[in-house]
Amino acid sequence: MHGQLCRSPTAHGVFRQKVNDHGLSAWIKVDSAGTHNYHPGSPPDERSQEHAAKRGYDLSDLRARQIQDADFEGHDLILVMDMDNLVLVRLWASFLHQNKVRRLTEFCLRHTSTVVPDPYYGGKTGFEDVLDLVEDACEGLILHVKKQRG
Repeated sequence: MHGQLCRSPTAHGVFRQKVNDHGLSAWIKVDSAGTHNYHPGSPPDERSQEHAAKRGYDLSDLRARQIQDADFEGHDLILVMDMDNLVLVRLWASFLHQNKVRRLTEFCLRHTSTVVPDPYYGGKTGFEDVLDLVEDACEGLILHVKKQRG
């Protein structure tokens, strides 16, 4: 969630597709933002787009932006990728919104990692690992949402 070039847009694209696949787009709004404003308006890292596209996810319309106070009001969940971002975003959130801030990996069905590692300085396997974790977590998140809806 730092500069919003790799993990966050990947999660956004994957979850958006799964929401559509499950017919939940009328109920779920998918958005993404970074904790820092390093690359405002920039598209996702080309490697993230390339690896996501190989699995059928389109990230090309996504653009980096920084999280804003309004995000806490307008969303039921604010999902972060690692412990550093969990701390940063919880510091940003008011007391009323603390319970909205969670790690994406809390929803993993198969993986046990507590974080989605940043693939930016890694090789191809890093981007594939991110997709594996994100797909797993997004499937779990879909189940969570369906359970919440009843």
